[in-house]
Amino acid sequence: MEIQHLKITISGKVQGVFYRASAKAKADELGVRGFVRNERNGDVYIEAEAPEDVLYKFVKWCNLGPARAQVEKIDAVPGAFVGFTNFEVRR
Repeated sequence: MEIQHLKITISGKVQGVFYRASAKAKADELGVRGFVRNERNGDVYIEAEAPEDVLYKFVKWCNLGPARAQVEKIDAVPGAFVGFTNFEVRR
């Protein structure tokens, strides 16, 4: 199955609620590779690579996030394949 690459921006109350750690746990569970980081404007930014069906499940999770998150908006756009080897939390 072909690997897809998505650039995902999550807006709302998504910092200070363990969003990055939870995203890493979900990515590891699903086999998604890439990274997650906080943005200065309060958003969370993710680059993710996986087969399309796996990315669908991951984006679906991103719409909810961890229990204390309040996701207001999510933007997911295709990007160029990078070839990530794992999923990491970046500062």
